[in-house]
Amino acid sequence: MVRAVVFDVGETLIDETRIWTRWADRLGVPALTFLGVLGGCAALDLSHRHAFELVRPDVDVPAEIERWAADDPTGLRENFDADDLYPDVREALAALRTAGLAVVIAGNQPPQARAALEAMDLPVDAIRTSDEWDVQKPDPGFFTRVTELVTELTGVPATETAYVGDRLDNDVLPAADAGMMPILIRRGPWGYLHAERPEAARATVVDSLLELPALLAG
Repeated sequence: MVRAVVFDVGETLIDETRIWTRWADRLGVPALTFLGVLGGCAALDLSHRHAFELVRPDVDVPAEIERWAADDPTGLRENFDADDLYPDVREALAALRTAGLAVVIAGNQPPQARAALEAMDLPVDAIRTSDEWDVQKPDPGFFTRVTELVTELTGVPATETAYVGDRLDNDVLPAADAGMMPILIRRGPWGYLHAERPEAARATVVDSLLELPALLAG
């Protein structure tokens, strides 16, 4: 029995295509090149940060973000807004809430991400980020914070909580180790690749968030 659902952000709720395309323009490389290198990092279990090192070995990403903010203070730059939500997000979250499940968003995100998500007025009970918790997935401490938050808000224990993400390594396997029901969504480069791995057998694999209400509350 599942009574609470927690969602990752990037490539689970947010389509990051526009973010990475803007980064490609900023770095001065073709969008297809940068997106392809990101896909290669996903296939090789490398951090997305390695893609920056490959296409621009000289780039200091934090310094570049500061320069970018100075150059384009009103632009989205490396951030996202409601136009980046996957089309199934609002309907799926609302259906889960209607079915009586608690809905939480918690992922590896910078400080500005929580405000961006809150501005979307999504039907959720809480939004948290790794930045405010000072711990990042896949650290078990992150998932401890997730389960503590859900229990504090709703009284629901880890064993009745599902975690939905697009990666085995960062999301569903450590969530399973923390006692939660792991759900892998097959989208984004990591999602498609990871769904083919033997470890995906530990998770329930879905192709759309719209499958969740029937799966979890049916």
